[in-house]
Amino acid sequence: MTPEGIRGGLDATDAAVSFDPLRPLLTRVAYRMLGSVADAEDVVQDAFIRWLGTDRGAVREPAAFLRRTVTRLCLDQLKSARAQRETYVGPWLPDPLVEEEEEEDDVTLPLMLALERLSPLERAAFLLHDVFGVGFDEVAKTIDRDPAATRQLAARARAHVREARPRYKLEKEKGLEIANAFFAASRSGDMGALGALLAADVGMWADGGGKRPAAMGPVLGHDIVLKLHRSLAVLFGKYGSTLVHTGMINGLPGFVTREADGEFQTTALEIEDGKVTGIYVMRNPDKLKHMH
Repeated sequence: MTPEGIRGGLDATDAAVSFDPLRPLLTRVAYRMLGSVADAEDVVQDAFIRWLGTDRGAVREPAAFLRRTVTRLCLDQLKSARAQRETYVGPWLPDPLVEEEEEEDDVTLPLMLALERLSPLERAAFLLHDVFGVGFDEVAKTIDRDPAATRQLAARARAHVREARPRYKLEKEKGLEIANAFFAASRSGDMGALGALLAADVGMWADGGGKRPAAMGPVLGHDIVLKLHRSLAVLFGKYGSTLVHTGMINGLPGFVTREADGEFQTTALEIEDGKVTGIYVMRNPDKLKHMH
């Protein structure tokens, strides 16, 4: 190897030593900004390449510097993502994240959907300050706005997403108990048991992305959701649906199944006062690749 090659390898190793401990946090920031696991990983890798070319000795706070880099890369990406979402086939849902036992996250799937309705700057201000606890001066520097304007952005975002925050904390064990009961009733065709789990104003959203069959819009109301599941139960009974895992998915209780076509599917349940108010089903295989 040439001396230049040796120096390049050592430089990459040195950059990785300071970058790798921050990678999980940076990936969380990027995922919550973008709603896509693959895009978040690409952004974080892009940030690493930039870190590699930075005079790292002159950076006093690597975590702040890299968080700022990742956020700005996400802001750039959101501009094109918005245009893509406008032509998306059917309801768009963020990629499902099945959480590990020790993880807890208050950025639930409904909150991520509420973030989609914000401007990119509002989204960045809210996430950095309210979720990741970054001070307004640092947030302002990150999004290139003055602190007063940044506070206004965060306040507007907070007002818009208030309804997406759960009113009462759901005990994890109770949520998973309801998720297991939902799976059993929906797959066995026990519509009495399933109907008892659903709130009167329950809604269901399924993201097939045009790649797998899914409802082309939200399915709203107890009777209509139950009618759909009655039809689905016939298919489940004929072709099968295997439970792979029960756990928290994007902060909501839910389950992972393997369907008749061999593909994974995730179902996350929003629960209020012991009743299922939201059903979020991910069927798009492009958004389930990371689960393999």
